[in-house]
Amino acid sequence: MEDTTENTPEQNNNINFENRIDLSELQQSVKDIRAELHKVIIGQREMIDMLIATVLSNGHSLIEGVPGVAKTITAKLMAQTMQVDFSRIQFTPDLMPSDILGTSVFNMKKNEFEFKQGPIFSNIILIDEINRAPAKTQAALFEVMEERQVTIDGKTYKMEKPFLTFATQNPIEQEGTYRLPEAQLDRFLFKIEVDYPTLEEEFEIIETHHNRKQEKTSLVKGIVTAAQIAKFQKQVSDVLVEKNLLNYIGKLVHATRENPFLYLGASPRASLAILQASKAFAAMQGRDFVTPDDIKRSAIPVLQHRVIVTPEREMEGVTSKQIIKGMLETIEIPR
Repeated sequence: MEDTTENTPEQNNNINFENRIDLSELQQSVKDIRAELHKVIIGQREMIDMLIATVLSNGHSLIEGVPGVAKTITAKLMAQTMQVDFSRIQFTPDLMPSDILGTSVFNMKKNEFEFKQGPIFSNIILIDEINRAPAKTQAALFEVMEERQVTIDGKTYKMEKPFLTFATQNPIEQEGTYRLPEAQLDRFLFKIEVDYPTLEEEFEIIETHHNRKQEKTSLVKGIVTAAQIAKFQKQVSDVLVEKNLLNYIGKLVHATRENPFLYLGASPRASLAILQASKAFAAMQGRDFVTPDDIKRSAIPVLQHRVIVTPEREMEGVTSKQIIKGMLETIEIPR
């Protein structure tokens, strides 16, 4: 007699699939980084996972939230878990491109100009309040964010790997701020929106702060080296993506260009960003293959800052996040 018994979800979860890529070291490092950050950061699990995915994807992230929700400290501690060089740049309205990139200084002894590197020459860059600087200064970041190099006085300087940028901004305060150019926004892999903590998390934050006896930054130690980061990024790029899932990404991004509620749709760079981010999320869960859920998880943080809502819908309070959610519900998921 033919056995028609179907496996239950619990039975299916016990089936072991052997990965083509050994992701055990990557998974353990992700677990250790989370543990280190949670010594100081209460809650904010999604922001932490997004920052880890940013590193694994070799991208940059824009962190948006009201003051006091641990945007800057989380990014700083994230950099602290990686044993690489770190620079923090506070953006202000009077900041000039040379303050970031560096400038040529005349050496009296050698009777020639020498290039003095700016703070951008590091591995992890934290740009605090990025929307405080004017367009001229923002434009100085275009080349280095995309090509990992700086061209000054006709000479090109390559950045050492890894090179990642975490930038923070406050969405509420408008005085003394500048809207980021679309070309720059497109260079950020994720826009991470940081919410207020829950009431239980608020209690825990207060209690932990009250009982802490040492400086919080000293609690977090380095977990991964530059060589390990390069290895993990290579493993992430090798994660398998089926053709039907590649088509799903294409349909999703193409839909932003035809949506009547959007004035500007996403570019092909967004497709590549979703692809790389979904690979990172898969690897973080120990899988060497991407699922539709990885793509859906990547879609909103990748797309929400790359599209522009039409003025009519914006006046009605419709956000890009709501529109992208609607697209995810209407586009057929591959099986």
